[in-house]
Amino acid sequence: MNHYMLPFWNGNGLATAKFGNIAIEKLIKEMHRKNCKTENMVAKIFGGANQVDFTARIGDRNTVVAKDLLKEHGIRLVAESTGGQRGRKIIFDTQSGIVKMRFVGQDKEKK
Repeated sequence: MNHYMLPFWNGNGLATAKFGNIAIEKLIKEMHRKNCKTENMVAKIFGGANQVDFTARIGDRNTVVAKDLLKEHGIRLVAESTGGQRGRKIIFDTQSGIVKMRFVGQDKEKK
């Protein structure tokens, strides 16, 4: 599981998991290190809300990065709740793979 804030690392500073392209690649690499086979992996995506700056659409861009990298690696997307203006709180049961999700905050008007 990962939680990133921005879609791409721009090459400046540290390549940390706060960037989607870094976080997803690290997670996949770690899964492979633990002997998981790509063909057995599935993904669920939650988040991608545009809560802060509606013009930059960072949430939408974060979602696109996730979908593009999953497709590139051949990992099947089996569940998704993305977009909008409200954040999400998730509880992920690592044993069963079940994710419980609820929206948090209030809808905000677009500026």
